[in-house]
Amino acid sequence: MIPDALSFLQPWYASCCDGDWEHGYGVKIGTLDNPGWDLKINLMDTPLAGIPLDRLVVERTEDDWLYVWSDGTSFEGACGPPQP
Repeated sequence: MIPDALSFLQPWYASCCDGDWEHGYGVKIGTLDNPGWDLKINLMDTPLAGIPLDRLVVERTEDDWLYVWSDGTSFEGACGPPQP
């Protein structure tokens, strides 16, 4: 799944870069303290602006979980680090 997600994200991001967008908007990846990580992509001035996505929740185990959603202005996701 990761190569598919990156295969989508990389050209999508490049297509949004116009000399201005990437300076005020973009992609942010951070860490959570439970543990986990989060992702936020500002959709303003992109082809995905205005397209909401209902919250998707996948909870496999206490450590292996994923939430994604969009209000049309930003796409957000958070997930836990599944243990090997």
